[in-house]
Amino acid sequence: MQQIFSNLTQAIAYARGCLRQFGQIADTTKWQGIKQTVPMFEVDNVYFRACMPSTPIALEEQVKPDMPWAEDHFQERVAGKPLNPGEQYKNWPGYKDKEYNDKNFRKDEVFTHTYMERYWPKHATQNESYTPLPPDGRLGRMGIRYQYGDLEDVVNLLANEPHTRQAYLPVWFPEDTGVLHGGRVPCSIGYHFMRKGEDLHVHYMIRACDYIRHFRNDIYLTVRLAQWVLDRLQSTIGHRWKGVQLGIFTMDIVHFHVFAPEKNLV
Repeated sequence: MQQIFSNLTQAIAYARGCLRQFGQIADTTKWQGIKQTVPMFEVDNVYFRACMPSTPIALEEQVKPDMPWAEDHFQERVAGKPLNPGEQYKNWPGYKDKEYNDKNFRKDEVFTHTYMERYWPKHATQNESYTPLPPDGRLGRMGIRYQYGDLEDVVNLLANEPHTRQAYLPVWFPEDTGVLHGGRVPCSIGYHFMRKGEDLHVHYMIRACDYIRHFRNDIYLTVRLAQWVLDRLQSTIGHRWKGVQLGIFTMDIVHFHVFAPEKNLV
């Protein structure tokens, strides 16, 4: 089993070293659903594990994400509304050229997906209007046989079955399969939460990650989600989760990359 880094700063340095040492130039047809003429500098299958800090302040210190955007966007993600497009995308440092980004990433004023829609899909629509679930929860968006679940359902599952192995929040949905719409699909696959003893762990699976633009933000947003989940569990059913602390963050990256002209920035 791979070593567990004592903090996220060490894990970030390890992942950076993997890209610098083993990265190779590779042609790619698209990036974020857009045709690209610039090749990537990438390494496959970067995997690491690290201890999670218990507070947002410590998390920010270890990860150094794009602040205040990362925290503002996290709050938008967990607010319970399946927004598309939302508001915080405009404040992301990577969204600088508005005309270029709006032309390539948005269609009919919405994105192909948002994390808010994927966290709260029961009433996600093609605009920012949504209908809250009734108290009995019988209405809502349906899958093949059953009603969609959401982030709150994952929390409730952990509350009722603290040691379940089924507490998984998917970001990649069936509608992404085969990229039939021809646009963007999520980089994130999903998050698996698991309690072992008195520790709550999270395993974050991601198919592609840009070291410069997204990597630190992805870590921050995932560990903040773990902090949020644990806080909800301790505040709602404290007797079963009292004394539980955050455990290990595992990140499993299939493709870790930068654009080839940026490789000297790694």
